[in-house]
Amino acid sequence: MQRMNKLLASYKVGGKYSFDDIVSNIVRRPEVIELRKQHPEIEDVHIVRSLSRVKQTIDEAEHCRHCPGLDACPNLLKGHQAMMDWTGMSIEVRHAPCRLYQLDQQQKERAKLIRTHHIPREILNASFAELEADNERIDAIEAILEFCQNVVPGQAGTKGLYFYGPFGVGKSYLMGAAAKKLAERSIASLMVYTPDFFREIKDALGDNTVQEKIAVLKEVPVLILDDIGAETLSPWARDEVLGAILQYRVSENLPVLYTSNYTYDQLEEHLAYSQKAGNEQLKAMRIMERIRYYTRAYKLNGINRRIG
Repeated sequence: MQRMNKLLASYKVGGKYSFDDIVSNIVRRPEVIELRKQHPEIEDVHIVRSLSRVKQTIDEAEHCRHCPGLDACPNLLKGHQAMMDWTGMSIEVRHAPCRLYQLDQQQKERAKLIRTHHIPREILNASFAELEADNERIDAIEAILEFCQNVVPGQAGTKGLYFYGPFGVGKSYLMGAAAKKLAERSIASLMVYTPDFFREIKDALGDNTVQEKIAVLKEVPVLILDDIGAETLSPWARDEVLGAILQYRVSENLPVLYTSNYTYDQLEEHLAYSQKAGNEQLKAMRIMERIRYYTRAYKLNGINRRIG
């Protein structure tokens, strides 16, 4: 009875409440209206008998409309929203995972498979609002903000970004902030440190997980290749791994974000060189077509922020 009185008190009108006040308040809530559209046989008495469950559903729907993020989720089951179901006799509650929870689970599954899943610790809490918008980086910052706000993976004409410049100017930091910003729009991303990823692929030859790992990078909505050009690539890794990933993503209109110390032309030279096969310019050009024509390039300059 005490619990019921507490629930009823939340529906007081002018300091008082009555059965009619309670019912009239509840039945105007959009969640109840929608349920009764689907099940017109639900009467007021059914709603009152299930008042605590209805109240939970209404409250959690309001929380979700003003979502504070997965970590701060106030719902009974974090990352889930209470939903009402009609059994034919009573209103029951089920808990449905929200998009942020599903995104988080997907990211964790990718992280289990791809050990080089890479968002540096220092940028986990990166915020665009805290970035120094100096003249040497302002164009790049504006470009990545626009990308995060407007990108629709899978949409024709979607282009990624290619950030290049010297060490320590904030290229990776911007990409980490972008990954966080994309998550706010429920867009999954995967950031990998490219040199480590190719070492991981080489190791995966022994346990037959190469294709599984490649598939993750092919299919994630937004892929971030950090420090491309710092790796040592075999012709096989260049053509059968990197080439296959980029070709799939081009065909499916899935954008790639890159950071590098190299310009487009310098990266092409890097990709052309092979210790075993010598200079393979044509094969490097094929890779670069999938980078050069599907990204917009921005040079970042400035002080080395790692050493101040």
